[in-house]
Amino acid sequence: MTAAAERALLEAVPASLYVGGEWTAASSGATFDVHDPSTGEVLASIADATPDDARAALDAAVAAQDAWAATAPRKRSDILRRAFDLVRERTEDFALLMTLEMGKPLAEARGEVAYGNEFLRWFSEEAVRITGRYGDNPEGTGRMVVSQRPVGPSYLITPWNFPLAMATRKIAPALAAGCTVVVKPAALTPLTTLLLARVLEEAGVPAGVVNVITTTSSRAVTEPLLADPRLRKLSFTGSTEVGRTLMKQAADGVLRVSMELGGNAPFLVFDDADLDKAVEGALMAKFRNIGQACTAANRFIVHASVADEFARRITARVSAMKVGRGTEDGVAIGPLIDDRAVATSLALVDDAVAKGAQIATGGAAVDGPGTFVEPTVVTDVQPGSEILATEIFGPVLAIATFETEDQAIALANSTEYGLVSYAYTRDLARGQRLIDRLDTGMMGLNAGVVSNAAAPFGGVKQSGIGREGGAEGIHEYLSTKYTLIPHD
Repeated sequence: MTAAAERALLEAVPASLYVGGEWTAASSGATFDVHDPSTGEVLASIADATPDDARAALDAAVAAQDAWAATAPRKRSDILRRAFDLVRERTEDFALLMTLEMGKPLAEARGEVAYGNEFLRWFSEEAVRITGRYGDNPEGTGRMVVSQRPVGPSYLITPWNFPLAMATRKIAPALAAGCTVVVKPAALTPLTTLLLARVLEEAGVPAGVVNVITTTSSRAVTEPLLADPRLRKLSFTGSTEVGRTLMKQAADGVLRVSMELGGNAPFLVFDDADLDKAVEGALMAKFRNIGQACTAANRFIVHASVADEFARRITARVSAMKVGRGTEDGVAIGPLIDDRAVATSLALVDDAVAKGAQIATGGAAVDGPGTFVEPTVVTDVQPGSEILATEIFGPVLAIATFETEDQAIALANSTEYGLVSYAYTRDLARGQRLIDRLDTGMMGLNAGVVSNAAAPFGGVKQSGIGREGGAEGIHEYLSTKYTLIPHD
């Protein structure tokens, strides 16, 4: 990819807020810089929204709500399908933009475009399948009508690690259900959302239905929106700590909330596992997106009898991974998002080593420019190590061992989180037991990647509330209404 192509793409991305169908500067005139984490260089300077800009965005969403809710489901469906086609046509633009602002290898960014775009297609199909119920009540005195109505104006807060998929996973079901939205992308990676807003505009989304505010003042912008009685829904993807705060703020208005929060995914390898498949699954579950995913395997819990062999095979593969800028050929590990992410990953490795673990490969930062960490394997991780309790969000694979199935399950469940789990075994009966006993909202049984637009995504315990994707996803933006019609 040439520097000229990168510049041309960046110049084509809007640098403004998108409010009420208009691209506008922040009311204060302020801007902020978006950086390339692989070089530290400034990619673009974009509008830095104020609370007044946020209110204007909500004003626009409220003004458009009734008309959008009354829009025929087929028309909403057609608009989302056109958006899907436009994103697919611009796959290379979206992929390159994500690589530039987030750092993931270009091949992975293309994969995110395919995955994220599927939410536009899936919910274009769900828009025309919103159903209800009709029938006599048990007493025979009347008929019951149960219908689904849009929740109303929704505030969507997306994270930096999957800039396209996290936006489409929220925007698509909201629009399919008949809700208007205000979207606030992460300040670290806002450019992809701005390009998506331009595509949605081209697809025919009416003015005010989708509004995008970019800001470095998340709390100042968010608080007045959550306090506004016209807002009816909050959807957030991010840390559990921030999610708790937002839920408290949303409680005053009794807002509908969807929370996709932190993870601490266990990856169980039993003594009867196909180790070749387990290694391949581990590489996908751990190193996709440079380990910066809430679904990333965080704790590799391996049966003691196969732990050495598993570690040997995985270390050989990890040590061969190429580190570099995501636009370079053959790169498997791009930069972490910022200096704090580097420091956190290395501190967890240091703590594990201090408590008895061994570094099989990696374990250090890569000299700059950029925020790179060597892909790392840590073995013999001991109980009490922070790396077993903390979401790593980096290219670090930590291996602990177990002796019995019950011990493995206890270790896997010994966390406040419950987003996803992975398990490798040839024993069908054991697989069924794991489905029942692992406390997670999702599970990969002999699979290292579980996400799919047609499947419900979400966790239990402190990993969140609600589901995104699948037939369940649209119901996060619908409210149920019951009407009784008495017999004459």
